[in-house]
Amino acid sequence: GQRGEEEEHHSLETFTFYLSEPLSKERVEAFSDGVYAIVATLLILDICEDNVPDPREVEEKFQGSLLEALSEYGPNYLAYFGSFVTIGLLWFVHHSLFLYVTKATRLMGLLNILSLAFIGGLPLAYQLTSEFAEKSHNEIEAIQVSCVITFFASIFQFAIWTTALLNEEETLHAFARYGGKEHAFMFAKLALYPCVSLGAFFLTCLLSEFSTAIFHLMQIVIPFAFLALRIFVRISLTAIKSAMSFSRQKVVLLEEEEACLSPDETLS
Repeated sequence: GQRGEEEEHHSLETFTFYLSEPLSKERVEAFSDGVYAIVATLLILDICEDNVPDPREVEEKFQGSLLEALSEYGPNYLAYFGSFVTIGLLWFVHHSLFLYVTKATRLMGLLNILSLAFIGGLPLAYQLTSEFAEKSHNEIEAIQVSCVITFFASIFQFAIWTTALLNEEETLHAFARYGGKEHAFMFAKLALYPCVSLGAFFLTCLLSEFSTAIFHLMQIVIPFAFLALRIFVRISLTAIKSAMSFSRQKVVLLEEEEACLSPDETLS
């Protein structure tokens, strides 16, 4: 019985050791970049295959006007650009995340693979949001599935950052550790997509008539939200530093006034 307990304890130690064992950061980044590139390529292949008007249809239905024929596929192109922007921003967040990481662990690699699994589902999200008829029950469900895919793709990136913070002295650069300016911005940047996609999911449940507008608005607003977030974090940190420096100045002035007073005045 004692030997069995020792073997079980040893197996638990081994499992924990393997999760925290170093992993090649360069290979994680190379594999991730390859997945992002393939997913982005699949999007444009879907556009070229299904959303290019037939020459006969252009002549017969649109009197030879290619622009009018292309305008019929407008929602499909909008869904494509929205999906491509989503992939590009998630890649940018991933790049920023591993820019601060000095050493990856196996647990971080596992979370990264889970994130990439949902990144690979973004072409599916594009097909769902562009194929179903407008204001139908299936369209609402397709948009909700797309929100779920985006949520899990981004929440696993957030989990990678949280895992890196648990052992930040070994995994993160000094300027990105807990409490720093870059840490605050990275935390907000990684939380943006999960919060927005989850909010869009619940809004489509409550306001089903505007589900398509809500989803496309989410895809359009997020790039500007990244810029606004950077400005907001910098202003907030500047305000906090100014408030702290002002309070320190008041403390220093009080200490100087007390030092200038005589012992009798101090006691009084």
